[in-house]
Amino acid sequence: MNIYLKIFTCFAKIGAFTIGGGYAMIPIIQKEVVDKNKWIGEQDFLDILAISQSAPGILAVNISIFLGYRLRGIKGSIVATLGSTLPSFLIILLIAMFFTGYQDNPTIISIFKGIRPVVVALIAVPMINMAKKAKLNIYTGALAAITALLIIFLKVSPVYILLVVGVIFISMTAGRRRI
Repeated sequence: MNIYLKIFTCFAKIGAFTIGGGYAMIPIIQKEVVDKNKWIGEQDFLDILAISQSAPGILAVNISIFLGYRLRGIKGSIVATLGSTLPSFLIILLIAMFFTGYQDNPTIISIFKGIRPVVVALIAVPMINMAKKAKLNIYTGALAAITALLIIFLKVSPVYILLVVGVIFISMTAGRRRI
């Protein structure tokens, strides 16, 4: 099978069958790209995931862009991104065309209320798995906890946290090189 077709099919399958957005896609993407197809290693996947989370935009699209680029350059990036976004676009288009009259239907409302806890679990599981695989030490674990607290309770923008932490770690690295 053509590699571009394989990349497209892989990401289209992920995009079509994932409810809950980018974070819910993480374990599925990892299973397909790392475990099943063995296109990259687990550490490379975690690195791409970290870059994808730091880049502006939608996580699922960012992961597709970086993984596609890693696999086959710019063409791979375009193919992977189309694969991950096209199914969602078509599904949303169909929903908009056929279900707009049912938005107040009690059955539809109940279905979406039932889906919410599942989506939360789909997002929580990859976060817990990432934390385990990140090999956090006491300092990085504390940094993760402080970051979460700042975002949740003080509503500090993650952008500011990333900038401050980036400056601190760049300064620390530059300081170590001078010694």
